[in-house]
Amino acid sequence: MTPRTPSSGSDPKNTAEAAGHDRPAPAKKAAAKKTTAKKAAAKKTTAKKAVAKKTAAKATAAKATGAAARKTAKKTAKKAATAAKKAPATKAAPRPAAPEPMAPEPVAPAPVAAWRPEDPALAAVGAGDRERLLAGTHHDPHSVLGAHLVPGGVAFRVFRPYALGVTVVAGEQRAGLRDDGEGFFSGLLPLPEVPAYRLEVEYAGTVQHTEDAYGFLPTLGEFDLHLIGEGRHEELWQALGAHPMTHEGVTGTRFAVWAPNARGVRVAGGFNFWDGTGYPMRSLGATGVWELFVPGIGEGELYKFEITRPDGSRTLRADPLARRTEVPPATSSIVHASHHEWGDAEWMAHRADTPAHEAPFSAYELHLPSWRPGLTYRQLAEQLPAYVKDLGFTHVELMPVAEHPFGGSWGYQVTGFYAPTARLGTPDDFKFLVDALHQAGIGVLMDWVPAHFPRDEWALAEFDGRPLYEHADPLRAAHPDWGTLEFDFGRREVRNFLVANALYWCEEFHIDGLRVDAVASMLYLDYSREPGQWTPNEHGGRENLDAVAFLQEMNATVYRRVPGVVTVAEESTAWDGVTRATHHRGPSGFGGLGFGLKWNMGWMHDSLQYMSHDPVHRRFHHGEMTFSMVYAYSENYVLPISHDEVVHGKRSLVSKMPGDWWQQRADLRAYLGFMWSHPGKQLLFMGQEFAQGAEWSETRGPDWWLLDPNYGAAADHRGVLDLVRDLNTVYRATPALWARDVHPDGFQWITGDAADDNVFAFLRYDTDGTPLLAVSHFAPVVRPDYRLGVPDDVPAWLEVLNTDAARYGGSGVVHPHPVKPEPQGRHGRPASIRLALPPLATVWLRPA
Repeated sequence: MTPRTPSSGSDPKNTAEAAGHDRPAPAKKAAAKKTTAKKAAAKKTTAKKAVAKKTAAKATAAKATGAAARKTAKKTAKKAATAAKKAPATKAAPRPAAPEPMAPEPVAPAPVAAWRPEDPALAAVGAGDRERLLAGTHHDPHSVLGAHLVPGGVAFRVFRPYALGVTVVAGEQRAGLRDDGEGFFSGLLPLPEVPAYRLEVEYAGTVQHTEDAYGFLPTLGEFDLHLIGEGRHEELWQALGAHPMTHEGVTGTRFAVWAPNARGVRVAGGFNFWDGTGYPMRSLGATGVWELFVPGIGEGELYKFEITRPDGSRTLRADPLARRTEVPPATSSIVHASHHEWGDAEWMAHRADTPAHEAPFSAYELHLPSWRPGLTYRQLAEQLPAYVKDLGFTHVELMPVAEHPFGGSWGYQVTGFYAPTARLGTPDDFKFLVDALHQAGIGVLMDWVPAHFPRDEWALAEFDGRPLYEHADPLRAAHPDWGTLEFDFGRREVRNFLVANALYWCEEFHIDGLRVDAVASMLYLDYSREPGQWTPNEHGGRENLDAVAFLQEMNATVYRRVPGVVTVAEESTAWDGVTRATHHRGPSGFGGLGFGLKWNMGWMHDSLQYMSHDPVHRRFHHGEMTFSMVYAYSENYVLPISHDEVVHGKRSLVSKMPGDWWQQRADLRAYLGFMWSHPGKQLLFMGQEFAQGAEWSETRGPDWWLLDPNYGAAADHRGVLDLVRDLNTVYRATPALWARDVHPDGFQWITGDAADDNVFAFLRYDTDGTPLLAVSHFAPVVRPDYRLGVPDDVPAWLEVLNTDAARYGGSGVVHPHPVKPEPQGRHGRPASIRLALPPLATVWLRPA
């Protein structure tokens, strides 16, 4: 759909109507003859007047500023020169043979008194336009306000509520406009062209000098509007929102917002005392976009959009594409321009070298506001990169950083999709943190929430008076679990808003990956809904076809535009093809969703369930640890121990383990060793890396005091911390643990059925066939001389990690010397080794 051409001011052919009066427009030639006759009576030749006019035009042009001034002056001078040449032939009839006079010397500009409004009533705003401007329902204020050519000269119309007077200033020329009441000022000046001019607006106690906001062409072009209308503007943040800029030689801020159901939109902010009456925006065609360039407004200004709804009521809304916001609970948007200079060129140049599913990937998940409560983005940049690098994690995953009104939502109820939360600093401060992490060699993932948004009356809900970002069907719009509203994924402009948002974080903030929250709630129409509360799709199924199309478009667009970025789905069902390419159809008939990785929620639930049992009962639940390998290669998986598993009564990770304090820590260490060796990438939430005993709380963050040397049990917690560091170090140095994560030939069971012994043993393989042997023993006893089958082509095995080592707080049952195979078969293998299995421990061995 191609939008109509946006209005750029009044049509010269219809200026009488625009002037708000019905007097027929006299012909230009007749007016010229009348004027000539008057000048002849004053004994001033037409030629001299024309030359004087030309000279005055040049003087005015010399005084004007900006590109618009230069253009206007040139046109005026050219027309004046043409008039001067033609005047003797057309207006000097008594002296037909007289030669054209020579041009006189330049003369001074006409005195101020000579430039006065002529019949200002002819320029006044008409009753209909006046009423609509006052009511905030005018779709094209630029066609009425500003300066417009009309019969008899140029009509100036200004709408400035509370002003005591308005003067038009063009170079050294000045003319006061007539006060028409209710903030309207007008005047008709005898000029052949619209000059370059400024306004001098007098208020009680002050005078404001400014350009006229209604004297500018639109700042958005046809191509931008076409892409917005088609829902394909991949850099939407460059078109909509508030942008400081120089337009037609004048500095100011361009405001633009999508509000197709609005009867009118105005800009309100600190610069106009939150009264948007005098700042109406214009509608740019059928796209529903409203735009206004406000001169003199720059960075740091607070603003909102005052929208007149279809029913005539008004609502004050934050900008959906605001790139900076006030600190909550304040809700205003802030005009912003970035000045950060990136220093991560080396990281950016190489992050696409290896796909995420074939590279080492262990993520440290954290909630920025509570990791070190009270620290800003820049202060976090001094501590977080060093801490994460020391522990050996390859990535951090940040819980949502987009602006949200309620801290207790942890960021999962977003109101400012394009703005990092102001709680910790500015957008450039957040870029500084990402930059610091990259320079430390750490990738940055962030949680992204495109599934839903809160109902706050100043944000997206019924943004322009009707359902806009949410689905029009209340059953489709209301999320049954969270009291929020679901996006209307079937509306192209809404899809555009979200797809561009994903690109925005990756391109503007150098984010390396997006973990998409609540994908399952998007995919199913009956998610958390009872029969009768949902409507099947066009095929009679429960799949949300609109959401499927959106996720495919988002993933395809991100991977096309931002090489090296990975998208991760938090998807808790068996949906087919979450990490399959979008153009490859599966058994269900759907193309893949196109994600790079998927959280393995099944592994998480099953393995934690197994670990929660007393060791004596674990043999009855052995399959909970092996079942994940049945489907391990159906998707590209991440093994997540996330924030959701250590809050709301679920207990911290170490507190889930049975037994006394020693057994709990041993179980935790063994479990982490099993997790790091299992096919899939790793994710661990903050505080669990040092065995925090309490649940996480966003109000206080991790219990760092547990690591204080003055605390009696600090060594117990530091032991777990040291293990996590060593797990990451050995993991990154051992390609067998990550290079073939998504290939079945990268894994072989040694024994997966030793339920009575609580033992799991398997091999992991590198791309060149180099193995690593992982053995996990989840019983609190030592099993000496435990025989395990191994390949016969490895002459000896060397222990590279043992979670029972004394330095981690274990009992010290380790293997300091190489272990040689014996020619005795076991577990279907031609050779075997004998190990002393430590209690509640995981052991890794590699070829010596």
